[in-house]
Amino acid sequence: MRVAADATAGTAAAAGRRRALCVVLLLLAVQLVWLARPAYACGCGAMVHGPNTTIGVHHETSVVRWDGATEQISMSLSVYGTAPDAAWIMPVPHRATVRLGDPELADELSRISEPVTEYRHYFWPRAGDWPFKSDFGAAGDAAAPPADSSVGVIGRERLGPFDVARLTATDPDALRGWLAANGFKLPPALATALRPYVDRHWEYVAVRLAPADHGTRLTGTLDPLLLSFASDHPVYPMRLSRLATTPQELSLYLLAPHRMAPRSAIGGAPPHVSYAGRIQPQGAVRDFAGPAPAFLTAFDQSFPQPQRIDDDHEFRRTAADTPYHRVRYAYSLLQVGGIPLWIPTMGGGTLLLLMAAAALTTGRRRPTATPAPPPAPPA
Repeated sequence: MRVAADATAGTAAAAGRRRALCVVLLLLAVQLVWLARPAYACGCGAMVHGPNTTIGVHHETSVVRWDGATEQISMSLSVYGTAPDAAWIMPVPHRATVRLGDPELADELSRISEPVTEYRHYFWPRAGDWPFKSDFGAAGDAAAPPADSSVGVIGRERLGPFDVARLTATDPDALRGWLAANGFKLPPALATALRPYVDRHWEYVAVRLAPADHGTRLTGTLDPLLLSFASDHPVYPMRLSRLATTPQELSLYLLAPHRMAPRSAIGGAPPHVSYAGRIQPQGAVRDFAGPAPAFLTAFDQSFPQPQRIDDDHEFRRTAADTPYHRVRYAYSLLQVGGIPLWIPTMGGGTLLLLMAAAALTTGRRRPTATPAPPPAPPA
């Protein structure tokens, strides 16, 4: 009986090990499939890359300047993945010029729009203040194109690490074929996504980018590119971002004569205004927007489900140029000479109460003079 029990136990243990091994192999297969799956993600257009590699854009910071007739877009992408090279394509409403942007531009605008700090004091001690903590007195926390007339090459140039092609197309499938013939393998869904732009006779900027060291993976924040084109209203192309497979985050700085607002959320979370105000351009902002004062409106928006993106961002003037600046409050215990004010206040108040109580007690205990008896009448 014992031998049979041991054999049964051994068989069960072996079966358990086989099941665990199957689970591990299944998880490994799922992981490998996920890694091999293309990730087309770009907050400004459609990111493309070679087969058997992945690349994604998890955040994009863009600066848009519109003066009533001309629009400029400076884009900086934060990418991740396994691809040694990649490219993206962005539709534009009119013929565009492309050059390298200034990496300091977004940083300067970030500094302008960062929250201001207001210091506030409170009287009574809170958690972390003495006597609720023991460290009293310590500081507080503070290639050449195929011969397809459906695709026209307006120009092609090398800008730093970028190979930029400016294209026209009357057929989205022909455009996808041109890119494929030049080394870009695009998903069939891209042709469908490009159809609205083809119908409106937009043009396209295709950008190939690769690290200076061959074989290095593309990761981190890429150098910005600056696009300029005619536009009678400010627009930011976003429709192709619906091909993204991961949630997207967009930070957008808009410089215009007046405060602007998106016409809709285009399938994302409601845009959040982080700054609005008239500025005097300096440094990289002056080089980008010119010396004249401009109204800066900064937006942040998330797209948890990019497949819901149904349009491009279009902006309109708001009813009023109302300024807005985030405020960060810093609270500290009110002190005088390094001593929390509540201590001498409480001490002084207590002393006054004691003195008043003593005075009242003394008054009650003071003996009352007995009046002298009247003199006796004469005998």
